[in-house]
Amino acid sequence: MSGPVVAGVDGSRRSLTAAEWAAREAARRGVALRLVHACPPLPRRVSPVPGVDAWQQVGEQMLGRTVADFRARHAGLEIDGKHTAAEPAEALLTAATSAGLLVVGARGWGGFDGLAVGSVALRVTAMADCPVVTVPETRRTGTGRDGWAGPGGSPGPDSSPGPDSSPGPDSSAGQDGWAAAETAEVQLGFGAHAPAEATVAFAFRAAQERGVPLRVVHAWALPPASPSAWMLTVLEEDRATWEDQESQVVSDALRPWRESCPEVTVVPDVVLLNPAEALVRASERAGLLVIGRRTATRPTELRLGPVAHAVLHHARCPLAVVPHPAG
Repeated sequence: MSGPVVAGVDGSRRSLTAAEWAAREAARRGVALRLVHACPPLPRRVSPVPGVDAWQQVGEQMLGRTVADFRARHAGLEIDGKHTAAEPAEALLTAATSAGLLVVGARGWGGFDGLAVGSVALRVTAMADCPVVTVPETRRTGTGRDGWAGPGGSPGPDSSPGPDSSPGPDSSAGQDGWAAAETAEVQLGFGAHAPAEATVAFAFRAAQERGVPLRVVHAWALPPASPSAWMLTVLEEDRATWEDQESQVVSDALRPWRESCPEVTVVPDVVLLNPAEALVRASERAGLLVIGRRTATRPTELRLGPVAHAVLHHARCPLAVVPHPAG
């Protein structure tokens, strides 16, 4: 956790919003900020040698101006820049090997209107050795009545656009780099039956450094049941009992962390919902949402699980994805 905070920049407003978030995080941690710009070379058959050289020079100049601007606005923070001719995702993954945190915008220059997460953000979130924070440009609005598009991203029955369906200026996000959201609560997606220590530690540290409450979101489901009328009646009668049991599991799992970090106000939030839906809905009031990702043991496993994938695409605040061993 003592390595620098690394942020990818490409000159787009989205990447600069993420870099601003990264600068504040580096200052909080007392570490350096490294801005990385990747400019893969143009094919020789497309551009003559002078054009290829000019392409790299433009990238270097953009990075230099960005570093100078950040140094001027973040006095006392150690900031450096790294320009590379590698592909963006490869450059960021390489930088992540020595970083304490990697920060990227949800999208860069590429993509299209309506695309929530670009290919670079998706890849580094799934593969980086360190925690990755993906920062949307603004607080996202939902597609339906509750802002949840449903599993797979398909809009629900109430998702027809209305007068408030288009994203607009948000008082807690935007070009200020989410500065106004610094006082909002940190949220943790928590699997109480098998908590991931690295993920929990990251969330507690984030809440402690910000001086804000930590909301611990634990989603649960009713036990599988026969569709008979009798069984449905039993399920309804026993629901409160099962919810109490889940709440106790959460309380027991959090006890060591509450004891070691008594200054953090912990708010357990036990909800009967699909985990991804529960986290997306809760993220509307968060300054940072923290979830875990199992580290891969085989190349074919280098991808996000279904919950992390859904939350990455729909979360309405900056999202930290923390790798942890499977277990």
